[in-house]
Amino acid sequence: MLKKNDAARPLRPATAMVHGGTMRSGFGETSEALFLTQGFVYPTAEAAEARFKGEEPGFVYSRYANPTTRMFEERMMALEGAEDARATASGMAAVSAALQCSVRAGDHVVAARALFGSCRYIIETVLGRAGVACTLVDGRDLEQWKAAVRPETKLFFLESPTNPTLEVIDIRAVAEIAHEAGARLIVDNVFATPMQQKPLELGADVVIYSATKHIDGQGRCLGGVILSDAQWIAEELQDFFRHTGPSLSPFNAWCLLKGLETLPLRVAQQTANAARLADALAASSKVSRVLYPGRADHPDAEVIARQMSGGSTLLALDLKGGKEAAFRFSNALEIIKISNNLGDAKSLITHPATTTHKSLTDEARAELGIGPGLLRLSAGIEDGADLVDDVERALASV
Repeated sequence: MLKKNDAARPLRPATAMVHGGTMRSGFGETSEALFLTQGFVYPTAEAAEARFKGEEPGFVYSRYANPTTRMFEERMMALEGAEDARATASGMAAVSAALQCSVRAGDHVVAARALFGSCRYIIETVLGRAGVACTLVDGRDLEQWKAAVRPETKLFFLESPTNPTLEVIDIRAVAEIAHEAGARLIVDNVFATPMQQKPLELGADVVIYSATKHIDGQGRCLGGVILSDAQWIAEELQDFFRHTGPSLSPFNAWCLLKGLETLPLRVAQQTANAARLADALAASSKVSRVLYPGRADHPDAEVIARQMSGGSTLLALDLKGGKEAAFRFSNALEIIKISNNLGDAKSLITHPATTTHKSLTDEARAELGIGPGLLRLSAGIEDGADLVDDVERALASV
């Protein structure tokens, strides 16, 4: 039998990330057990019937729930302050499930236009094929959110900070507009991490993460998670989740549990490095602009001061000279690696116009501020002085 390790009192985040949600078998293992099983056996046919009816607690099938996966969900609930959660196979599985389970044909969604390319595909194409209309707005303009509302509006969706230009949207204000319209607000919080921003505390109804990013943060596995109140999980998400099968594998859940143990330490170091890199890059005459939520010159500095406790682990820089300069700079880096991933222990850089946002039209990229010279840099946990040396050497080649 598994025994849950419940703390006698609420734990602070760093402690909860080591101990939260832990269940131990009769062997008393120190590390969380890895349950690589598809199904579960029952002592009697009557017990199986009772478990399928929900009259008896226990696991039924790993597509629905699994002990290792549940430990990850409960640890994320402790960190986020959520009543319930469902872990998914990837961040996009989390986005897709959270959005699709919330709307029906004839409904309307309002979303911030500054979104990861795959998120825009779900909003505009997948939901559109299902008969759900959408309106994209400038997420920082509250009047646009208000003007976009229709009688059939059921959902607001945004990411903040945004990918890749790190716009920061006033979550509390957008949540108030959504709730006044009778809609729910879903927030993708991956760029802020749960260490630096708490969307549920700011009024969001659902928060989602690509756990592939900072939560694993070591380049090992894919994963995602959806967190909300118990009623929404039970009434909106649960049946969709059970029948469509976006579930997280137990092995990946175990990796993510290990990642959570060091999340506060890694995010602190990554944030410090991102701030140091932003300052170094801003001092260069070859860089036309640096966008970093921790700098006083960020366009949304006032909102950031109210809703974020840190400056993010990511920054964006625009090089004079366009794509040629951006490629030359990227190719000259030695420590910082070229990759479209982010939130890793290793520092990574990507050119959004030709990678993560290449599917957008030229007009859409221009509207979002994604020009040919724009690069997104995800700071790792290396020594900050080495990273500054690396970018300064690379700038010399531009």
